[in-house]
This record gives sequence, structure tokens and C-alpha cells, in this order.
Amino acid sequence: MKKYNIAVIGVGAVGIEMLRCLRQRNFPIAELRVFARSAREIEVDGQKYSVNVISPEGFQGIDIALFAGTEGEKGAAVTYASEALKRGVVVIDNGADFRMDPKVPLVVPEVNAKDVKKHKGIIANPNCSTIQLVVALWPIYKKAGIKRLVVTTLQASSGAGRSAVEQLKEELSQIAAGEYKDVQAQVQNKSLPQQLGYNVFPHIGGFGEFDYTTEEWKLVKETRKIMHDDRIKISATCVRVPVRTGHSESVYVETVKPLEPDKTKDILSQAPGVIVIDEPKSNLYPMPKDIEGKDEVFVGRIRRDPFIKNGLWLWIVSDNLRKGAALNAVQIAELLIK
Repeated sequence: MKKYNIAVIGVGAVGIEMLRCLRQRNFPIAELRVFARSAREIEVDGQKYSVNVISPEGFQGIDIALFAGTEGEKGAAVTYASEALKRGVVVIDNGADFRMDPKVPLVVPEVNAKDVKKHKGIIANPNCSTIQLVVALWPIYKKAGIKRLVVTTLQASSGAGRSAVEQLKEELSQIAAGEYKDVQAQVQNKSLPQQLGYNVFPHIGGFGEFDYTTEEWKLVKETRKIMHDDRIKISATCVRVPVRTGHSESVYVETVKPLEPDKTKDILSQAPGVIVIDEPKSNLYPMPKDIEGKDEVFVGRIRRDPFIKNGLWLWIVSDNLRKGAALNAVQIAELLIK
């Protein structure tokens, strides 16, 4: 089997998960280089890695570069992707910088794997909430078409990075100690716009057109691009919730053709990358605490809307660091080497 020289750029939560996925999936690696803004040694699951300072010269001889990306700001890919391209590297970027570039394919392997062939050196990894949404919706779209989506996301703290996870931990510790006033003001790792401990708030990203946040617009625009259908009407509200890892989504789907809930369950049960857990009378449905560290997208609470023809409801949960980021990028790399 041919082996490849791989670079991972960034050693935050997503970068570490990329290293984990590469190792767990036995990706055929000849040489692995890890880059960040500062040099250091890190350990992931007992495996030690040397992190080097990122530089243009570091990409020499690399076949595929996985950029972990930084949501909400311009990531390293903007600075270094061109340098990687000059050296013949294929870039898979998890940040938001290239996603809506018409020349850059935006890929979820279970949905639009063929788009990988269209790349001109850069392939974009979609936003975490978009990935799990389209993995669950694509089998329904192929069978019955989709006219409209109404999506409410319940997004974990890890989606905002390690500092947000630390903020949540600190807030919960202070509340448990009896401190209830000005909790957010007292924490050292303050990275979110509101207190998250014992709280939820509908504010992920900045506010823009129609008072949608940037996270909500990502869900709209990325879903349409991946599914190659700008006719789907999509409304979204993105909410930050006090969960460590695992995004949940409440999704209303209006299909073009009728699709019964039982048939929907059958279709999703056979879909790649999807696991159906749907026995609500036995209290069985997907929950973030159960899916952390798992690769699949989990779907439950599949039911008919009693008031709208062709209306369905779904509950979708996935690990935002795995399938929502690192795993999807590694799966794209696996497509490239086939």
C-alpha cells in the first residue's frame, strides 16, 4: 500500500482529534508533521508528537495538509494554503475561509463524495452543525426531495474551542460553590459572549443580514452548496448550551413527496454513517452524553407533523469534534488517496 506524507496544522481540540482519527483509522502515513504557532511536545492517547513552528518550508514534500481551522476568525489556511499549494500539497481546510468559494468543493463524503474530484488544490470541510445535518437529510432528499427546513441547533461548548470548555467548567464550579452572581465576570477563561453554566443563549458568531448570526448563515448556505440545491428554504436558530461535546439539532423537514415516519426510519437505518435510536416510549433517543467519541450521526424522534402535509420532525445528534470536524476531514483525505 502506498503511504503518504501528511501534515496537521493546529493542535487545539480539532487538531488533536485529527491526530487521533488518523491513528485510529490506520491512515497510510509515511511521515507525519505537526505544526502550530509555537513548538512543543504533546501527547495524545499515549502517543507523543513533536509540534513544530509552522513555516512555508515545512510543507515541502507533504502530500496532504489537514488544517484544523479556527472558527470565527481568519485561520492559518489563509496565510499558508498558498504556500502549501506552491509545493504541490492538497489542502483540506476545516476553517470557514474557503467554504463558499465557488472554485473550492465543500465535501461530506456520505453526501457529495464525487465533488472531491473537482478540487484545484483546496477542499473545504463544512461547519460542524452542517455536516451532521446533511448526513441525516441526504437519504431523505434522495427519496422524497426537500422543500423546506426549520433547524434549531443546540451546540456544545467545545464547538467554540477549549477556552469555552474551560469557561463552562469554571462557571459550574463557582455555581456549585454557591456563587450565583456575576459568574461569567469572575472566570479566567472567558471566551463566550454570555454565561454558559446553567444557561443557554441564541448567539453563535456575529449578527448579520436579517439578524441571522454567521453560524446560522453557514447552515443555510453550506447545506445548499453541498446538496447542490439552492431552492431549499432553510430557517435556522443556533443556540449555545452547557454541554461539553456533542451538538444536537431539532429539525423540521417538509418533503416534496410524502414520506411516512416508518419509511424514513428504514431509509436512515440503511444510510452510511447514520444510526437510528428511536424508541421514545422506552426513553431511547440520541443524547450528547452517549455519542461523545463516536463517529456516526445519530437520529431519533422521527415523527410526522400532524398539521402540515409532508412534514416530518427529526432529532439529530453527533460529536462535533469527530464527524463535525476532524473525522470528516480525514474521510476526505481517504477519498483523495483511493
